[in-house]
Amino acid sequence: MSLRQMEYFVTVAQEASFTRAAELLHVTQPALSHQIKALEKSVGGALLERLPRGVRLTPMGRAFLPHAERSVRSAAQARRAARAAAGAEGGELHIATVHAVAVGILPDVFARWRREHPGVGLVLHEYATVEALADRIERGTADLAVGPPPAHWPGPVVPVGEEEIVLVVPFDDPLAGRTSVRLQELADRPWVRCAMEPVVQGQAFLDWACGRAGFTPLTAVRTEHTSTAVRMAAAGVGVATAPAHVVRGAVGEDCAVLTVDPPWRRQLAVFSRVELTGAAAAFTELLADSRPLHPGSPTDREPARRAAQHHPDGRTPTA
Repeated sequence: MSLRQMEYFVTVAQEASFTRAAELLHVTQPALSHQIKALEKSVGGALLERLPRGVRLTPMGRAFLPHAERSVRSAAQARRAARAAAGAEGGELHIATVHAVAVGILPDVFARWRREHPGVGLVLHEYATVEALADRIERGTADLAVGPPPAHWPGPVVPVGEEEIVLVVPFDDPLAGRTSVRLQELADRPWVRCAMEPVVQGQAFLDWACGRAGFTPLTAVRTEHTSTAVRMAAAGVGVATAPAHVVRGAVGEDCAVLTVDPPWRRQLAVFSRVELTGAAAAFTELLADSRPLHPGSPTDREPARRAAQHHPDGRTPTA
């Protein structure tokens, strides 16, 4: 069994066609078929069922596919990491993150990276939830992830700062002249909810937080993206929650921003399956110095150089 055979199998499975797979792989169809048969002989059974029009996975093929995909991705990741570590021209660093971090923090960081490391390209992979982000990193989709650290992560985790979760209301809202508000004061207000809302102890974060404050939030509308929720709140649809760097950076100052008393904050970290070296380590250091993650004293940045301390239940930390 070889890596090339697994790459061929994965491509055939994705395309559901020997013809299209052969074209993508730049090999002849007989050569591709020969390699797949050799792979099936190696694993001890048929992985693909040949049909008059295309192919489909056998039960053995369905069981084998995710492992083959991971092997192919890991090999590609190893090649990227080696080239990036050497600063090789054409090397790539693949970075995975959640949408809010992608739009609120990473643009300025990526711009600085391009100025300081022009030989190493960046590829961004965005995900809607922390759970999806962790799953894709575990599968080897990217070299590192930026986001709230998952609980009990087996690989390296390096804190790079924190994000404050704020409340968004329109400028003509009665609360707009204030800087902070207690959550209990919003018990009768409608809310704009986002599908990317984190889950805390089995509940959506806002349900969990409002429940602790003694009420159930009234949902006015649900959106897919954080930036959309902020726009809806700015228009007066309802109160929205969002990371402060999204509101003040990507979305703009066209709404009133309130902090919660006591404040909502959660840690952000870089995490990976393997040790952060070369370009991955350089990117982590650059991110740790990013201003949106460190609104306070420069001394707050020192924890970014130490191993992360997870909250045991993975909940959003508050201070």
